[in-house]
Amino acid sequence: MSPPTPEPAPPAAAERTQPGAALELLVHGVGGATPCDMLGDPRTVRVSGDGTAAMHRRADDVRAETDPDRFRDGPVPEAYCWSNLTSGNGTRALWLLLLPFMVVNLAHWMRPPSSGAGRGPARLYGVLVRLVALSLTVLLTAAACEVALDLTAWQCAGTASCVESRSWLGFLSAAEGGWWSQPGRRLALAALVPTALVALLWYLSHRTWSAYEAQRPPRGEDEQDGRPALGRPGFWYGRRLVARLRAAHTAAGLLTVAAAVAGAAARHDRGGDTAGAAVGWGIEGALALCGLVVVGVVCRRGRSERRLDNRIDRALVAWLPGSAAALLALAALYASWSRPEWRSAGSLPGDAAFGVITLGQGTLILLLAAVAVRLHRRAPDPRTALHGLAGPAVAMLACALGGVMAGGVAQRVADWLDGPGTPGTGRGPLAGPPVLLSWQAAVIPVLLVLLLVPTVFLVTRTAHTARRLAPVVEAEYAGEDPDRVRTRRIAGVRAAAGLTDAAPALVGLVSGATLLLGAGALAGAWATGEVPGEAFSGAPAFVDGVAEGAQALGSWLVGLGFILFVTWGRRAYRDASARRTIGILWDVGTFWPRAAHPFAPPCYAERAVPDLAWRMSSWTGRTGGRLVISGHSQGSVLAAAAVWQLPAGTRRRVALLTYGSPLERLYGRWFPAYFGRVPLADLHREVHCWRNLWRRTDPIGGPVRLPAEGGKPEVDHPPLRDPVVYGRTHDHPLPEPILGHSDYQADPTFARERTVLLDRLPPALPLPVPQQRTDGPDDADDDPA
Repeated sequence: MSPPTPEPAPPAAAERTQPGAALELLVHGVGGATPCDMLGDPRTVRVSGDGTAAMHRRADDVRAETDPDRFRDGPVPEAYCWSNLTSGNGTRALWLLLLPFMVVNLAHWMRPPSSGAGRGPARLYGVLVRLVALSLTVLLTAAACEVALDLTAWQCAGTASCVESRSWLGFLSAAEGGWWSQPGRRLALAALVPTALVALLWYLSHRTWSAYEAQRPPRGEDEQDGRPALGRPGFWYGRRLVARLRAAHTAAGLLTVAAAVAGAAARHDRGGDTAGAAVGWGIEGALALCGLVVVGVVCRRGRSERRLDNRIDRALVAWLPGSAAALLALAALYASWSRPEWRSAGSLPGDAAFGVITLGQGTLILLLAAVAVRLHRRAPDPRTALHGLAGPAVAMLACALGGVMAGGVAQRVADWLDGPGTPGTGRGPLAGPPVLLSWQAAVIPVLLVLLLVPTVFLVTRTAHTARRLAPVVEAEYAGEDPDRVRTRRIAGVRAAAGLTDAAPALVGLVSGATLLLGAGALAGAWATGEVPGEAFSGAPAFVDGVAEGAQALGSWLVGLGFILFVTWGRRAYRDASARRTIGILWDVGTFWPRAAHPFAPPCYAERAVPDLAWRMSSWTGRTGGRLVISGHSQGSVLAAAAVWQLPAGTRRRVALLTYGSPLERLYGRWFPAYFGRVPLADLHREVHCWRNLWRRTDPIGGPVRLPAEGGKPEVDHPPLRDPVVYGRTHDHPLPEPILGHSDYQADPTFARERTVLLDRLPPALPLPVPQQRTDGPDDADDDPA
């Protein structure tokens, strides 16, 4: 690839009197693509953008606008490459550890449409999701406190046999009698670990806003009334919300650490030290008050979308984390007071903390489900995933992922510190992690067994569907000599592609089972106060053995899950191919802005959508030419979102070509308020012309199901044949592959439909150079969610 060159200067005024060339703006899908692959030329030049996301052209097409006669037979191809937004340098592999935050952020955008239900339920839905997200921050911080404070500083450092095999803990040993040997001082020192974790999350969130949330859209304050959500000026500009939520979550994490440190010292002082007890009550009261402020900040307001919200709540952003940090420092000083008689025994009371978090999450999920059902009943759509319950189901999965990570790290660290013993069973020096984590681990094997039923059902149904499709496939290739192997393979690919449509039922089943089993684990932990194997010790030997086996297997599975997280992230840090694989996950999960959790991986669309909208607006305004934006897979979602952001005058000069598109099949079903039937119909009416190509063998793309309306033809093209030919022909002497989700441009239909779209656009006319946009007042207007 040739070195990047700056974008050529705009044509002179005399040149703008000629009709401009047509432009095809190509947007790739998940997994990324190189400019050379997209443009079919090894010599490409970056004409705009940077090393993260950029527009590329073939070297011969850099100044195509100055010689439009060369492109009378087709448009000038220009490729937008955005894959480095999600799978660039190695540090982004660490985003894998932010998976629960990303998943709960998706739940925010799965809200059913609020048509006919008023703004109240929609606002309540957003508040509940943000509270679930806040609980995840507290949960993972509490897990770090469990490892550093309870297992290491309190249990291991307070046990001589544990310290003997861990020489690096010698200076903390109670037997040594040094300055750090007192339990409060050990806890204060160990608090540096969860504090560093919270600081790292704050730093990552703060650093990424400049590359994502700071990208301003091309439009000003026009066209607000009645616009779809994705067409609002501030939809892709979430700087203020992320800053506010970042302050609240950072404070929540620091307060969690402070409560763990101060709580242990306060409980000791209430056993006899009146002055210490008073100070402890005061600190705990201040922590509770600050926690209420954090909850209030999270509940107070959602996204500002109807206007460009440039303001930052600087006092709040600085004051809230600063106050929490000051309370943490005060708690550390309080715990460090000399208490020679204090000895650490057993474990810190983590059961109550994890139990309250689990109970709170379950309650919030149930409330969220009730609100989602009410919203869906006001505007029912049979295509909506899980009848509107997709958001609560995904939020439940986010909590489960958080629990797996929290329990996994606690179980594995406890096993490591306890040596040959088994934590929590009395057969080792450590009391072990909270009992609730053992109960949660015990239900994981049960959940896996339950998943075998739908797995077997789906495999059986897919095989049956493939057999049923065999005569259909042969009928579509009438005149060809039937080949049983070829037919079976094509039918099998089609049947497997239909598994995507079973995802809502599978997610609903897993989520519901997780909720019920989690409730059982919580009830078992609180009712017995023992690990599952010991709780059933008085039962028949079979029941006792099953309970103990489930707890042991679940503990290892939880620990294995956490190890896989770390291992996969480490491999992706070193291996570019593994990093691209993780990037595909982020391509799907981080399309949406960070509206619920500020520590989620950053939203790449807040960079990509303004990039595309700016390019389309500036090019059509400068040249007066015609433009077709063609997006594949996830690129079609970015293309549609960018078209929504265009001013009306620009949309009339733009055609939309989508292929392998999940716009309706995935986004329309899972995110009905933003890509449902009504928003997509609005996009069909607003854009000048739109065509969608799809295949029955595609597991991701599908039809958008928009009929002809207002003189505009149906959006969907009839399904493309895949493979193009059934057997060998003179034009295709070798067997043609089944393409599925790839290589749509290789089909002759692609070029024909692109030509039809360009012919339907208004003729290229000279247009005045657009004036520099100026922003209006920075008033905020909250989105319902």
